[in-house]
Amino acid sequence: MADHELPDCDTPAAVLAFAQRRRAAAQRAEIDVLEAALVWASMHPEESVSTSSTNGAGSANGLVFGELAVPLAGEGAPLVAEFAPIEFGAALGMSTDSARALVGDALELAHRLKFTWKLVRAGKVPLWKARRLAQLTMTLPLEGTDFVDRQLAGFVGKISWAGIERLVDQARVAFDPEGAEKDRLAAADGRRFDVHTREASHDGIVHVEGVLDLADAIDLDAAIRHGAEELSALGSTESLDVRRSMAAGELARRQLAFDLRTEAGDGAASVVKPRQVVIHVHLSHAAISRDEAGVAHVEETRSIVSTEQVRDWCANPQTQVTIKPVIDLEAHHHTDAYAVPDRLVEQTRLAQPVCAFPWCERPARRCDTDHVTAHGDGGPTCGCNLAPLCRRHHRAKTHAGWTYDKTDAATYLWRSPHGLHLVKDQGTTRLVTAHPPDE
Repeated sequence: MADHELPDCDTPAAVLAFAQRRRAAAQRAEIDVLEAALVWASMHPEESVSTSSTNGAGSANGLVFGELAVPLAGEGAPLVAEFAPIEFGAALGMSTDSARALVGDALELAHRLKFTWKLVRAGKVPLWKARRLAQLTMTLPLEGTDFVDRQLAGFVGKISWAGIERLVDQARVAFDPEGAEKDRLAAADGRRFDVHTREASHDGIVHVEGVLDLADAIDLDAAIRHGAEELSALGSTESLDVRRSMAAGELARRQLAFDLRTEAGDGAASVVKPRQVVIHVHLSHAAISRDEAGVAHVEETRSIVSTEQVRDWCANPQTQVTIKPVIDLEAHHHTDAYAVPDRLVEQTRLAQPVCAFPWCERPARRCDTDHVTAHGDGGPTCGCNLAPLCRRHHRAKTHAGWTYDKTDAATYLWRSPHGLHLVKDQGTTRLVTAHPPDE
């Protein structure tokens, strides 16, 4: 028998019994976390939000800039202080969005799906199914949610998910006909076209998929088919599949699918200037100076491609290549002004490619450049005192009691309002303290 560390698991039946017990304990623990989310929300009610920053300093034209009370669940559920889920999520190793969803699901169940919540707490309904139901009913009026809750009482754990979705749709039509009609008209929003650049392979290949209107799909297919035929007529010996993929790229560069032609001086139509697509490719000195294949880092996709692929892109006569000077991440740049110069902004983004807040993955190029120690408190405008913070976490730092120090170019020590200590190091977050200190 293989070595193991499981107690009293010497027979198949004992292993199954042990797994069942541990699974039940895990499910109970997940419910306890949801219970904790409810208590946390109750500790941060609407009344706890200060209104002192809604006017005057910290606002523009009377607009609210400080913390707000926000709805995380449907009609009738209590509002919660906007920044409350941030610290709760940090303690659990969750992103802010995931923490908001967790607290919102808990509020929806406890306040609007009371029968379902009772069954969850009794262990009769899987928590995953209850949370998905909560996410479906959040946009229903209170009467509609109550209808769904009562209809499902007693067998929500047995009904198929398709059956639950049909019941929610029925409630939407019955209790919110205007909303149901808007949903019908907005069904086209389900259309999508995804280019999975974040999953680019080392060979520079990505997957593309979409859901299109039939007429649009026919037109797109015709344009790509025509492009593939043109490539063949021009001498391409690639397979049809490869030529179709190449035609899609030409379609994007030349915008052939749009009626965006201008009249030339002689009256002939000319294709508008191709749209520029900007990507930031980082190459090492070795990759540039050597002939052998190396790797390049593509900032927008957080992936790597071969240097040979970069050469192919740059060799395309329609590609505009802009070479920017190398920024030494160790160099110390400083200005006495509050405004951050472009060179310092770029250095900060290169040193820390994502938001410096724990668990946040928003790209630095979509973040504010924050003074770690406020400029008004004597904090210098230099690389050692700057960090990228997304707008949400920038506001949390300003208004919710979060503080942090920058210990090196890409390491940040954060302190939460209730004493959690977390380190964001090279984009990876870890808890320094397992739990907040006793108050």
